[in-house]
Amino acid sequence: MPTAILSRQVGVIRKQSLVLNLPGQPKSIKETLEGLKDADGKVSVPGIFAAVPYCLQLLEGSYVETHPQVIAAFRPKSAIKRDK
Repeated sequence: MPTAILSRQVGVIRKQSLVLNLPGQPKSIKETLEGLKDADGKVSVPGIFAAVPYCLQLLEGSYVETHPQVIAAFRPKSAIKRDK
């Protein structure tokens, strides 16, 4: 069910730690992390892995870049590092 991910609290920042809360079933864990994919394997609903680079940035960690074909990182426009 595409809305199942909405019923789970999946991540918080606690002090300087990123805590990810995952469901108990392997299929649900995979969907929560990777997102939901359509029949062609294209992500239709992003998983929480997309938010991890920005969460690390909020924790004053390194600016992590992702390979967009594997996972497109979510960041608000104000947090995207621009090349000069």
